Amino acid sequence: MKIIGLIINPIAGMGGRVGLKGTDGIETLNKAIQLGAIKEAPNKAIKALRKLEPIKEKLLILTSSSDMGENQCKALGFNHEVVYKSNKITVFLDTLNAAKIMEKRGADLIIFVGGDGTARDIYNAVENRVVTVGIPAGVKIQSPVYGNTPELAGELALMYLKDGNLHIKEEEVVDIDEEAFRNNQVRTKLFGYLKVPYKKEWLQNKKAPTPLGEEESQKAIGLDIIDNMLEDIYYLIGPGTTTKAIMDQLNLPNSLLGVDIIKNKTIVKLDCNEKDILDILGNSVGKLIITPTGGQGYLLGRGNQQISPKVIEKIKKDNIIVISPNSKIVELKGNPLLIYTGDEALDKNLEGYYRIKIGYGMDIMYKVSVGH
Repeated sequence: MKIIGLIINPIAGMGGRVGLKGTDGIETLNKAIQLGAIKEAPNKAIKALRKLEPIKEKLLILTSSSDMGENQCKALGFNHEVVYKSNKITVFLDTLNAAKIMEKRGADLIIFVGGDGTARDIYNAVENRVVTVGIPAGVKIQSPVYGNTPELAGELALMYLKDGNLHIKEEEVVDIDEEAFRNNQVRTKLFGYLKVPYKKEWLQNKKAPTPLGEEESQKAIGLDIIDNMLEDIYYLIGPGTTTKAIMDQLNLPNSLLGVDIIKNKTIVKLDCNEKDILDILGNSVGKLIITPTGGQGYLLGRGNQQISPKVIEKIKKDNIIVISPNSKIVELKGNPLLIYTGDEALDKNLEGYYRIKIGYGMDIMYKVSVGH
């Protein structure tokens, strides 16, 4: 019988679609709820746990009450024991205390669901004394201790529990200051290392910033986009320094880490959430301009959850414009760009080859695949 710990941060990622870029702090959580945010982490946990069903009779899952794991174990019929009763509104101490109990009970593996803040809490509880697997559910995941998707995190846990011969590697726990992040500043800090079963193609890469030397390339891309903008069309400008170059060339303010909407080269609204986007678009035509995350290659599903399945269905695949400095594409070493919106049918429809703008008048065709 293998003993595993399961810890879900139920509020992880709730701020994404409503444009809050995280849910650290009770005030931010309350604001997210007021804006209509819903829990997504519990469902992502189920997607990962389903991968463990082939060995469910050989597992005992130690978990916490309610949506911190108990409900999900019950839903799938896993043999489980609630070892920690969480608060009704969970806080970081719930994760910390649950992880400490699971370590003392001899957990062979701790599976946790959340973002970088959750990884920090797990590290503070067990450091590198227990093997862990992260299921991505946060808005701003920087740490390479997470599977690329919930499904791949589940596959990684299954492989480790079945065979036990995967190489174990210490990977970085990195987090950013959410308050600074909401003010369009990225401040990252290394907090420690967690032990993870290592299968490179299944774990996400550490997010990498765009090199300063790419500024001229970004400007050229921005000018090309501007010169080809159509009148009376809404343009959604996604997060990132590459997309920011478009706004800079137009001498417009921008939110850098949010989604801005312009029309006829003027601001319609800055830092939009999902509802803002849907309300503004209505039945009008819109185009989406996005750039992949450096070091990870995600087009959708990392840091831009405001661009939800509902938004994409309204925009349509043919109106997605992808821009990127060529160096980001070279870094991929032939691996595809990734998407993971959480809607499997939509993700499958979005797969294929896209024209990527890498300079003024310079395009390449590149493959985009579902990230699982």
